[in-house]
Amino acid sequence: MRLLSGAAATARVHKLAARGSRYAQVEPAVRRIIADVRKHGDRAVRKYAERWDGLSKQELLRVSEEEINAAWESASAELRNSLRAAAANICRFCEWQKPAEWMRTRQGISVGQIVRPLDSVGCYVPGGHYPLVSTLLMTVIPAQVAGVQNIRVVSPKPRTEVLAAAGMLGVHEVYRIGGAQAIAALAYGTQSIPRVDKIVGPGNLYVTAAKKLVSFDCAIDFLAGPTEVVIVSDKGTPEFIAADLVAQAEHDTETFAAFITTNDKLGQRVALAAEKLSVGNAVAYQALRRNGAILVSGSRRQSFEWANELASEHLTVDAADVALVRNAGSVFVGDYSPQAAGDYASGPNHVLPTGGAARFRSGLSVLDFVKLISVQRLSRAGLKSIAPVVVSLADAEGLRAHADSIRTRVAHA
Repeated sequence: MRLLSGAAATARVHKLAARGSRYAQVEPAVRRIIADVRKHGDRAVRKYAERWDGLSKQELLRVSEEEINAAWESASAELRNSLRAAAANICRFCEWQKPAEWMRTRQGISVGQIVRPLDSVGCYVPGGHYPLVSTLLMTVIPAQVAGVQNIRVVSPKPRTEVLAAAGMLGVHEVYRIGGAQAIAALAYGTQSIPRVDKIVGPGNLYVTAAKKLVSFDCAIDFLAGPTEVVIVSDKGTPEFIAADLVAQAEHDTETFAAFITTNDKLGQRVALAAEKLSVGNAVAYQALRRNGAILVSGSRRQSFEWANELASEHLTVDAADVALVRNAGSVFVGDYSPQAAGDYASGPNHVLPTGGAARFRSGLSVLDFVKLISVQRLSRAGLKSIAPVVVSLADAEGLRAHADSIRTRVAHA
């Protein structure tokens, strides 16, 4: 990781903040896949799953409940206990996060909100080299706490550990599909995969491009790109800081990792520690070489100007600096709050906005799985109290029938 300061550091921040996506490169191919699935349904999904996901001709697209339950029953005691503990923390956080229904009355006008869950959601759990059990927990549990009745999990060639987590949570629908074809199946439905109201969960470039393309027909959480980590500290422990940088960098060679500090000596020590820790971890080593940076600022204020401009997925800060954070997907405070704790078991969700989207979007939460429906009830006196206002504004807009709907009632009051 290179140390940058002054104008070079500022330029690096501006370049990272303007980071774009590569969706356009794959969109033509993804459009063809989506069109194929919409036209040919299961046949197209199976074709792509056999070609790219290793689905055998004998395997069904849907994992049987017997296989799901068997995965849970055969899991080691250590894994079962860990899954239970992580799920309990995530569930507790989601319960605290869940919005409340309320009603307030003033001068004969009662207004409020009711909370209703979505009917169905699709949870995308990436496959690849790592069985992302944690992503299943992070996408399914908030949906369950919200009260969603129909939860469908898609995962290319799901590993036993992922199926074990599904079994523990009582998930009945798991499909052996991934990529753009899985997103299309969830968005539009096929002969064996019912469509859903919303798709959540991270994926590769093809998955993300597919979510973008179906988003006019099916709700999505957000477009998630490569992992991001920013750490801001002037006095942290170098080995801890470096360990977090390397931990997030091992997700993807495209991971962007930055340490921001006013202390150039600390920056040098972090750079050395990160170099040492990443040796032997090819993905992390390449990511830090390609997209890693130690940024030495001129002041604490500048450090947070940079951090907020970057609006990173993960942000670690010292306890005294939390109030300075405006933009971040999730914030980790102090030496003993490693970002990996949030990835797995502390409670908050690890499906977080990337690419600067933390400027305007929160991470996945219970709120993504409910609708807040406004409710209003006016008494006769309450309507009379605001009738002149409504009639005046309706007349100003030229909407005569709107005004008349008020006048008619007032005349009978």
